[in-house]
Amino acid sequence: MPKYVTVEAHLSPDELAHLYRKAVDPVERSHFHIIWLLAQGKRVSEVALVTGYCLNWIRILARRYNQEGAQVLADQRKQNTGAPALLSDEQKNQLRQLLEQASPDGGLWTSPKVAHWMSGQTGRKIHAQRGWDYLKHLGFSLRIPRPRHHKADTEQQEAFKRELPEQVKHIQQAHPQAEVELWCMDEHRIGLKPVIRRVWALKGHRPVVRVQQRYEWLYVYGFARPESGDTHWLLLPSVNVEVFTIALEQFAQAVGAGPDRRIILVLDRAGWHSSQMLRVPDGIHLVFLPPYSPELQPCERLWPLTNEAIANRYFKMLDELQEVQAQRCVTLQNIPIGIRHITFFHWWPALSS
Repeated sequence: MPKYVTVEAHLSPDELAHLYRKAVDPVERSHFHIIWLLAQGKRVSEVALVTGYCLNWIRILARRYNQEGAQVLADQRKQNTGAPALLSDEQKNQLRQLLEQASPDGGLWTSPKVAHWMSGQTGRKIHAQRGWDYLKHLGFSLRIPRPRHHKADTEQQEAFKRELPEQVKHIQQAHPQAEVELWCMDEHRIGLKPVIRRVWALKGHRPVVRVQQRYEWLYVYGFARPESGDTHWLLLPSVNVEVFTIALEQFAQAVGAGPDRRIILVLDRAGWHSSQMLRVPDGIHLVFLPPYSPELQPCERLWPLTNEAIANRYFKMLDELQEVQAQRCVTLQNIPIGIRHITFFHWWPALSS
């Protein structure tokens, strides 16, 4: 490779220096700088050291300048139109309609299947990555469907969202001197049956988890205040009216429920929640969700977090698991911002506003 590159005298060094200093566009300014330095007899390596451009690009730019003149020193990227689209607008609309239906093979749509359909439309082989690109381009994203019970009544669910603020307001009016807070609660069963979760692992190494299927259980009682992210946790051996009564008493004592602090507690319609034998402490007001509506329960968002501590682990005894789960609950109790982020639904009433 020659150490020196000769440039044609389309412009004098003084003219190149003037255009270099006058240029506003940074790319154009750098190009004029390169040609000006070459016109002064500088080596290619010297020009590369001053400008930061690679040797090969400096030679290419000098060759273009020699062949076409100073007009090629402008930023040519502005003239790029990009590669032509693989699909026409009509084909994109057709693909969008197909994606809203089941895949022709009866399975689920995937990027390779989209690429295969595009291959049939264009008459050329399309890589699976282009299928992924077009899925994103058309506004689709990969989501796990939210399960809904087949008996769930969407009208009742929407009515609950509308009526909950009214129920809160009614209790506030009935107790004007008291501070009113809106909480929710639910129970979650954990035990010696293994909880398996995906984890990051090096390629080529599949993680192995020691397991033993056993069926001994305990229950996490989770109370949450979505507006603030405050939580209260209990680990109890069962779910029934007697145990839930104890849980309510412990919760009421912890949050100071009484004449001066009224706690509205949103919960599902489990038999032990609505039993006539249940003793509800003073200051606690139970508000029940519509039937078959766990998606309206903010506490449902807590269980993936509580499971993190016991996932992919082997416990010999239930007491060992209980100790680990208790420590996890303490950790979650100390991160109210994170709890608020996942439980404060957009329709959930904000009492402090």
